[in-house]
Amino acid sequence: MNRKKMMMFTVSLLAAFGLAACSNGGMEEKHGGMDHSKMEHSSSGEVPEGLKEAKNPAYPLGSKTKVKTDHMEGMNGAEGTIAGAYDTTVYAVTYTPKGGGEKVVNHKWVIHEEIENAGEVSFKKGEEVTLMADHMKGMMGAKATIDSAEKTTVYMIDYSPANGGEEVKNHKWVTESELSALIKSE
Repeated sequence: MNRKKMMMFTVSLLAAFGLAACSNGGMEEKHGGMDHSKMEHSSSGEVPEGLKEAKNPAYPLGSKTKVKTDHMEGMNGAEGTIAGAYDTTVYAVTYTPKGGGEKVVNHKWVIHEEIENAGEVSFKKGEEVTLMADHMKGMMGAKATIDSAEKTTVYMIDYSPANGGEEVKNHKWVTESELSALIKSE
């Protein structure tokens, strides 16, 4: 390598390290305008009143799974364990956080039981609702628009991020299509 190329390589490398040092360590993940660093990674495991356990889930309680979604950094490719399985309607929603902030587009997922005055009938795409979930700061009480709705089984999972870090307990929610089997429980 000649001297000029070596100098360019060194400058490029230093610039890359400088930009990495100025970042937030990779904890912020934008997905549809959403800053996932404000998402509650672990929860108490409490579920909304009226949520029914799934009778015959594809992934029963205790099943080992591989996560195939990127709701949060480190999820995609992570190994997890099913902590709960529930039959409900799951929604992707767009909302502006209560108290202000950037609009969150296509947040996945909020379940039927986490919407104010949900009743028995599922909401449809385009309907306006009030969120009662607190997965992220400003979500509780925020007005939202339903982007999609699907009757399915949702899962609460414990997983170890694929990129390292502390185990996440009782993460809400992932859908069946966002998981694959590692070892089926017996």
